[in-house]
Amino acid sequence: MPRAVTERGRPAGILAVLLLAVAPALAEAACLRGESTVFACQSTQGKQIEVCDAGRTLSYAFGRPGRPEIVLRVPRAAASTWQWQGVGRYVSYAVNLPNGNTEYSVYWGMDRLSDEHEVEAGVHVSIGGRPAATVRCAPGADIEQNIEGIDLRAAG
Repeated sequence: MPRAVTERGRPAGILAVLLLAVAPALAEAACLRGESTVFACQSTQGKQIEVCDAGRTLSYAFGRPGRPEIVLRVPRAAASTWQWQGVGRYVSYAVNLPNGNTEYSVYWGMDRLSDEHEVEAGVHVSIGGRPAATVRCAPGADIEQNIEGIDLRAAG
């Protein structure tokens, strides 16, 4: 059996190995019964971006439908949100989910004063506070967005 390693190449603890072993089973259905969808869309690469609310925890899943590459579950107290304050032309909302020094910021926004009201949505990934990647929802894709008004602490 291959050994799991951390981002820095050190051997992972037994808990990390167990999490890797059960992650595929947990990943089959990102939003489980009793959970509500906070955000869901299909990316320009055909991968799902999904955030689910289970009350005490929030989960983030990314990858092909039924075969996510990343599944993360965080305590509600660790997550944060950005909520539009009602000022300015750009309406934006985000849910931020930390995983060690990596943060997944799932976002939705639109220019409310443009004629098209085109939506921008996806996930920004930062590592150590620095931008690492952005994956956008496919243009014209169905986007389920329930970030507005979510009961989380305000992002700093």
